[in-house]
Amino acid sequence: MARQALARFNSTKATAPKPPMAPIPPKTPQQPEQPKFKGSEEGSKKEGDWSSSRTLRYLKVAWRVTYLSALAGVAYTSYSIYQTRHPVENQLPQDPSKKTLVILGSGWGSVSLLKKIDTSNYNVIVVSPRNFFLFTPLLPSCTTGTIEHRSIMEPIRGIIRSKKANATYYEAHATNIDYENRVVTIREATDLSDDESAPVDEKQIKFDYLVVGVGAQNSTFGIPGVQENACFLKEIPDAQKIRRKVMDCIEAASFKNLEDEDRKRLLHTVVVGGGPTGVEFAAELQDFFEDDLKKWIPDIAKDFKVTLVEALPNVLPSFSKQLIDYTERTMKAEKISILTKTMVKKVTKDTIFAEATKADGTKEIVEMPYGLLVWATGNAVRPVTRDLMSKIPAQQNSRRGLLVNEYLVVEGTEGVWAVGDCTATKYAPTAQVASQQGYYLGGLFNQLAKADELEMEVKALKATLDTEPDNRQAVATDIESKARRLRRAKSLLPFEYSHQGSLAYIGSERAVADVAFWGEGNFATGGSLTFLFWRSAYVSMCFSMRNKLLVVMDWLKVKMFGRDVSRE
Repeated sequence: MARQALARFNSTKATAPKPPMAPIPPKTPQQPEQPKFKGSEEGSKKEGDWSSSRTLRYLKVAWRVTYLSALAGVAYTSYSIYQTRHPVENQLPQDPSKKTLVILGSGWGSVSLLKKIDTSNYNVIVVSPRNFFLFTPLLPSCTTGTIEHRSIMEPIRGIIRSKKANATYYEAHATNIDYENRVVTIREATDLSDDESAPVDEKQIKFDYLVVGVGAQNSTFGIPGVQENACFLKEIPDAQKIRRKVMDCIEAASFKNLEDEDRKRLLHTVVVGGGPTGVEFAAELQDFFEDDLKKWIPDIAKDFKVTLVEALPNVLPSFSKQLIDYTERTMKAEKISILTKTMVKKVTKDTIFAEATKADGTKEIVEMPYGLLVWATGNAVRPVTRDLMSKIPAQQNSRRGLLVNEYLVVEGTEGVWAVGDCTATKYAPTAQVASQQGYYLGGLFNQLAKADELEMEVKALKATLDTEPDNRQAVATDIESKARRLRRAKSLLPFEYSHQGSLAYIGSERAVADVAFWGEGNFATGGSLTFLFWRSAYVSMCFSMRNKLLVVMDWLKVKMFGRDVSRE
């Protein structure tokens, strides 16, 4: 049966009609295949992939550089902090057989010398009434609370404690220098006795070498009333006094019963001196008003005024002409009045009398009522420097300070050097000059010590020539070698000042910079980016990592919370 069914199925399949076939379309000419060029979609995709890969590689390299730089910065900062917290444990004691070097002062020149010198070569004694180094370029910022005063103070004992050999510090005034007998008389600066009639402790120090770095005091140019009524800006107490005076004037001007004329007088601050100190203080005070005082004490907004007075034709005379013009335009836009060619003649308790020169050459007397007068110009010789000059015939014609030769030796003396503002040189009395002078003297004293050591070794070797005849040739060779080194050590190079440029803050987070550029002249710039450069430069110049961190934290604090408007 199965075979019959299969036979019937096959016969049915063989006789079934076939379905019609679909019509074949007519042939058309074949289109040629388009070639693919670099500009095609595939080529663009490959080029885009390559560009993305290159950008990715660049970002990876930039991230690695940033990451490694941050790690290096953290490591350096940590090491510096560790060194500060852990001074030298086994500091070498002073050796009576070595020469005594006395350093007077704790300013830029003296401290730069102290940091450079190898104290194991001398018995070093530092004498100064101020037991800290003050970073003076940021002192104007202390008057308004932008920087805390302790952030720019570096203790002298901290510097001494980090040296290889111990050095002695006396908090005292130098009252007399006897350069012929090699004696300095000092008087204790800290008087703890309540009895005014009690004798003041004095001490005499013998020296082999002496470095005078006592700086200068404020000069009033003999103008009546300046000493009694003006505030100066050289030390921390000066900045604190200005701070108190500013707030006292503002609080007094807030009295309701005060006359308008007296109110405007109290809110008028006059700054005499158009150098960097005067310009920066005026800018800081105006910032203080605009950013903080006006918010918390709005009643004073319409009467607050800052005036900058300069006897020369323009402010910042050491800067280039384009920066001077930019500074004056910027400060005028900040509502700071600038009076150039104006010379103060007299100062009373509440009024300044000045002589102003007009454009046509005529002169007139200008009266300026004021609440605060800040005197930021002029240096005068300190009494101890004047006394030393009077004893030296070669110094009789000098009026500005001690005359020194190319090795910074005080003319008319031997073994006495001078650095900084107490000298009369062709250089401007700036921190940059004093710092380089101190650094130079530190290297010079190290070289002199090396020469003395080599000279003693040569003498000792010469003494062995007769006692060791068998080793005579080797000893003679050693003597010749050390003699050549001794000649090089005694060939001292004179001091040469290298001007690195000038910086000044002009307000509203703007600064000007006249910077030496690759020995091809100065590069002059100003603005907001220069302000960042100004800050970074000053941070880098701070003497310790402690100061650097404190200054940066002060800036961050002011940026977040503003300046404090309290009196103290």
